[in-house]
Amino acid sequence: MKFGLNQHQKETADFAARKPLPINRPIYHSLARSLNPLNQKEPSYFPSLIRVSTGTAIVLGLAEGKLDAKPTTVYLMTYRSGKCTANCGFCPQARGSKSSAELLSRVTWPTFPTLNVIAALGEGFRQGKIRRVCIQALNYSDVFADLEAVVKGIKREAAVPVSVSCQPLNRANIELLARAGVDRLGVALDAATETVFNRVKGKDAGGFYTWDDQFRLLNEAQAVFGKGNVSTHVIVGLGENEKEAAAAIQRCVDMGVLPALFAFTPVRGTRLEKNAPPPLEAYRRVQVARYLITNGLTRVNDIAFNEEGEIVGFGLKSDVFEEVINSGEPFRTSGCRDCNRPFYNEKPGGPIYNYPQELNRQEIREARSQLKRD
Repeated sequence: MKFGLNQHQKETADFAARKPLPINRPIYHSLARSLNPLNQKEPSYFPSLIRVSTGTAIVLGLAEGKLDAKPTTVYLMTYRSGKCTANCGFCPQARGSKSSAELLSRVTWPTFPTLNVIAALGEGFRQGKIRRVCIQALNYSDVFADLEAVVKGIKREAAVPVSVSCQPLNRANIELLARAGVDRLGVALDAATETVFNRVKGKDAGGFYTWDDQFRLLNEAQAVFGKGNVSTHVIVGLGENEKEAAAAIQRCVDMGVLPALFAFTPVRGTRLEKNAPPPLEAYRRVQVARYLITNGLTRVNDIAFNEEGEIVGFGLKSDVFEEVINSGEPFRTSGCRDCNRPFYNEKPGGPIYNYPQELNRQEIREARSQLKRD
């Protein structure tokens, strides 16, 4: 078996109500007519603004700038004038955060007219510039009406796969998103253990999420979208150890949920702004564990850990391990197909936690050396 030739394709295959703002009339022109090809009665509302990651805006021609790595997915975020109603300690969008409302992780998300963005992403998809759309959703009372309208608009403009990352709260919202045309749903765990979860985004953080509800929603999402079409996020560096991170990844995989790995990124103005990001060596080991587990090459019970919960062996034959590491694939951005999230967790100058493109030989050698404990 060959590893790493196309990680995102293999992993995905293996895991086989707001009243939006009034339409901005100056931009409601030919695209609006294309969204209503039968000349039916014009919708009386549509979310007029949406946030777009800076890299996406540059790729779509909505902004000017130079990119060290171009995103292959269009990254959007629902817009509201205030913050999210949740209160996750790591998130700039949290209710109690003092960070800019334009931030998510370390990425800036400026606002653009929604219909202009839909037109641009449709053209970008037809030109082969982008391969997928991923919409990040804040929590607010009418977010699912916004999501429904935006997804339907995108699907009428282009046959592009659409993923939504949100907290659906109940099955009715999951079914609404499926009917709107969402292809894949992400429900973020973020934390690897219930204790960490409660501290950073649950009851101890002033949030309304619960650990058990997240897993219930993941199961309900699979019932609606089908096994292989549901994802989650696990953030490394929130206080878990490597064993706990690997166990969370294994639990998700056993459910049929694809876990994407993120490195905790301290952002000024958030409750966790003074916390440090994870040691690169620990993150590399969890990356390898995730890759092996999601590809069925090992299980958490086969991985060896020391008393501190650090990984000391992956339960793999040396020749298989060498092939995996030499591919460089474990160290690339993980998650849905065609998602590369350039510099979401890091500055272009490094250190690089998730490589947004194929690693060269020098980068693979560096990543290999970072697996070792001091």
